Amino acid sequence: MLKKAHRLFAWLLSPAVLMMSHQSLADEVKRWGVNMPQGVTQMSQEIYGLHMNIFWWCVGIGVVVFGVMFYSMIVHRKANGAKASNFHESTTLEIIWTVAPFLILIIMAVPATKTLVKIYDTSESEVDILITGYQWKWKYDYIENDVSFFSSLSTPADEIFNRAPKNPNYLLEVDEPLVIPTGKKVRFLITAADVIHAWWVPDLAVKKDAIPGFVNESWTRIEEPGIYRGQCAELCGKDHGFMPIVVKAVPEAEYQQWIAAKQADAKALKALTEKTFTFDELYTKGEEVYVKNCAACHMANGEGVPGVFPALKGSAVAMGPINVHNAMVIDGVPGTAMQAFGAQLSEVDVAAVVTYERNAWGNNMGDHVQPIDILKHKQGK
Repeated sequence: MLKKAHRLFAWLLSPAVLMMSHQSLADEVKRWGVNMPQGVTQMSQEIYGLHMNIFWWCVGIGVVVFGVMFYSMIVHRKANGAKASNFHESTTLEIIWTVAPFLILIIMAVPATKTLVKIYDTSESEVDILITGYQWKWKYDYIENDVSFFSSLSTPADEIFNRAPKNPNYLLEVDEPLVIPTGKKVRFLITAADVIHAWWVPDLAVKKDAIPGFVNESWTRIEEPGIYRGQCAELCGKDHGFMPIVVKAVPEAEYQQWIAAKQADAKALKALTEKTFTFDELYTKGEEVYVKNCAACHMANGEGVPGVFPALKGSAVAMGPINVHNAMVIDGVPGTAMQAFGAQLSEVDVAAVVTYERNAWGNNMGDHVQPIDILKHKQGK
């Protein structure tokens, strides 16, 4: 970071930079990423404006303070025969250096307070979304529409492990973006299911901690359609860097179509719970679910990470009683990194992944689980 700052400072003093236009200079500084983004919402632009106003106030204060200091050292130095003045216990000076900073702080506090009031005003929202952080994904619940889904990293493993070139949105792409309508005030209710996370989208000027057992609030209003990306901003475990956020703003009509499609998908998934699947269907589906949700810890080959994450290949769980295996996937294991996937995965997905784990990597148990069995377990039957 220090080397980057030195390079930037040297670049700013170069003749080429001094000859740049104001816009070109602004574009170059933005490319270096040394300032906060201006954002795409009215609120984000107001925050940016406040930030720049306070910044220039601080620059002005610095110029005055250092100007007086250097002037005094140069003009009133001992070599010129200057003698120190004695103004000990000067009432006038005491008043000046007390009142002046106080007035400056008041001038800064007034616009800052107005902006903070707007930031925390989540009233009169038109869409309410509950955001829950998990290790390591986000769950979105559209409260008024009975729509719920998880959003996970979709960057290919080949890119992560340097087997393929990285695309421009490396580690900032998901399988299911958060879709919101343009021109409407959207309130975010932010919490977590396990550890502290932080939901952060710079272009929206939204950054809130997601704390288990506590709900934080924030809001946004996006006027133009677009895709905006962010990340978890709180160190939350080994895959903290693989927990991106993608917000997709669309026109109201398109948003309503998307909501209707999601509701239809939920009904279709519920109907699948009562369907009897073949072994091959469950195994194929289970492999997809495993790669997406389990391979990060237990590895694609099922051998886990010795001393950290247990192996499933040849394990007592995968080759033991099937009801114990179901319970472990659904309810998790308290006190360990094994999460409860009952609320994260559908009955179909849980049945499929258990079937896959019991028959992959040479386990070959030959049995399988139906979604209705998972539903009965959840219902305590």
